[in-house]
Amino acid sequence: MQRTILAALIGLVFGTGIAISGMANPAKVLNFFDVAGTWDASLALVMGAALLVTAIGYRVVLKRPKPICEASFHVPTNRKLDLPLIAGSAVFGIGWGISGFCPGGAIPALGLGEVSAWVFVGAMLAGIFAARTVRFALVQRTTQSA
Repeated sequence: MQRTILAALIGLVFGTGIAISGMANPAKVLNFFDVAGTWDASLALVMGAALLVTAIGYRVVLKRPKPICEASFHVPTNRKLDLPLIAGSAVFGIGWGISGFCPGGAIPALGLGEVSAWVFVGAMLAGIFAARTVRFALVQRTTQSA
């Protein structure tokens, strides 16, 4: 229960920050990518602030012996650049550049009543399902041929 309450509070803070900063508006994101036209640096400022807060947060939190709601920290250990990571990053970037939405901005936009956000999130969920299905089929095929 404590974990759920903490997740809700953290989500509330995140969603509020996204809404206040304007990052739930896809036009803000698309204008950031339009460096030759209506360029808007606000996305860089939001990302820079997020990186700064996260860097400080990690330094403080990882000094604790364990997290509040877990027995140990779950920090990623894989530092390998492989094809799924590179391809997934490229597809994510293309989708972000075309739509102006990423999951971090689209989900709070649902609460703002943004119709395009509902379409985006539905399509995103379909894409996640399709990617998981393809990945599972590839793993199955690899295991059967081995």
